[in-house]
Amino acid sequence: MMDKRAPFPVSRRSMLAGAAVVAAAPVVVASATGSTASAVQGRVRRVTIYAEALPNNQFGYGLAPGEATIPGPLLEIYEGDTLEIELVNTTNQRLSIHPHGVNYDTASDGAPLNGSFNEPGQTRTYIWRTQTQYKASGGFYMPGSAGYWHYHDHAMGTSHGTAGVARGLYGGLIVRRRGDLLPDRQFTVVFNEMTINNKVAPDTPMFEARHGERVEFVCIGHGNLPHTFHLHAHRWADTRTGMLRGENDHANVVDNKNLDPGSSFGFQVLAGEAVGPGAWMYHCHVQSHSDTGMAGIFLVRNADGTMPAGAQEAIDRFHGHDHGGHAATEPAAATAPHTAHGGH
Repeated sequence: MMDKRAPFPVSRRSMLAGAAVVAAAPVVVASATGSTASAVQGRVRRVTIYAEALPNNQFGYGLAPGEATIPGPLLEIYEGDTLEIELVNTTNQRLSIHPHGVNYDTASDGAPLNGSFNEPGQTRTYIWRTQTQYKASGGFYMPGSAGYWHYHDHAMGTSHGTAGVARGLYGGLIVRRRGDLLPDRQFTVVFNEMTINNKVAPDTPMFEARHGERVEFVCIGHGNLPHTFHLHAHRWADTRTGMLRGENDHANVVDNKNLDPGSSFGFQVLAGEAVGPGAWMYHCHVQSHSDTGMAGIFLVRNADGTMPAGAQEAIDRFHGHDHGGHAATEPAAATAPHTAHGGH
């Protein structure tokens, strides 16, 4: 969905905005001790995703033929919903789609261990289910599925999908609780080896918003290296949503968080709150990583969409920085084109 007010491309709102939806039977989850959750009127959301080859030995997921991107589309559902993904493999490689944070059976695991993958040219359906929090025995509660998760290939190159992940087969997955605040803009940021969304500076995504807009970041780690995600001039609560639940919520407030391989988190901020518009940096705070290209720009425009004073000069300086000879360290998997402003 495009914001017609904006003079620049913005992130596409995900599953809450555009998927085919049909009513489903109430979802009832049973615990190992026999206690059950209350019936939740969930929905089945169906989507077709196309796995495609991209230039420079890259691969991506897309919502339509010819629309594959790195990262793939941001998928989004509510707790209690079921997501049915018809994955169309248009490539000559074995691949799959494997989720974090949701429920699935072995046939939808996406792992060769369970024979769950797409052969070249094959179409296969993967079913991911979610649950709401429910009371277990002993006064304890089983957690629901809400959170900032992700999905990725688990079959290309090795039985763990190492080649698929390196070449761009990954994306973000949000499971919301009903009543969660919805953002104006969403951005997926993936630290994959020494790249951001398989790019290195100065070609990393520039994410854009207007002053005061609610912006949601989904941060994901892949590869073999530990990272940290730092966003200049903005901070968030280290909670499920990045927000506090009231004046007595004393959750830790951060502006830098570890982002290790396989991990993910998300948060919402108000663009430029208390600091104003400008070109604000985001980057890995492992110094040798930021020095060699793991940095990008979060551009907060004026509320009317115009460029704030000094922002273009800052962007020009960023493009003129010495990023440590990134061409020599950039892997083959980091050379594919990226979509404008990297928003998915």
